[in-house]
Amino acid sequence: MDEPRTPATALERHDPALVLLTVEEAARRLRIGRTTCFRLVLAGEIESVTVGRLRRIPADAVPAYVAKLRHRPAQAA
Repeated sequence: MDEPRTPATALERHDPALVLLTVEEAARRLRIGRTTCFRLVLAGEIESVTVGRLRRIPADAVPAYVAKLRHRPAQAA
C-alpha cells in the first residue's frame, strides 16, 4: 500500500538540484514570511537575480544569509 502523502507546504524537501529559488521558496526555507523575504531582497540583505521579469534567489544565498546573521554582532535591546 502507498504511504499517505503530506502536502508539499507541510514539510518542503529541499531539492539540491534547484539552483534558483522563488522568493516564496526561500522564505519557506528561512521560516519567514513572504513579505519579510521581499524586504530583505530589496534591501540587498539576501542576494537575488532577475531572469527576464522574474526575481529569483540563488539557492546558496540562503545559507550565506544565515551565516551573515550568525556573525553579526548582537544588537542592544
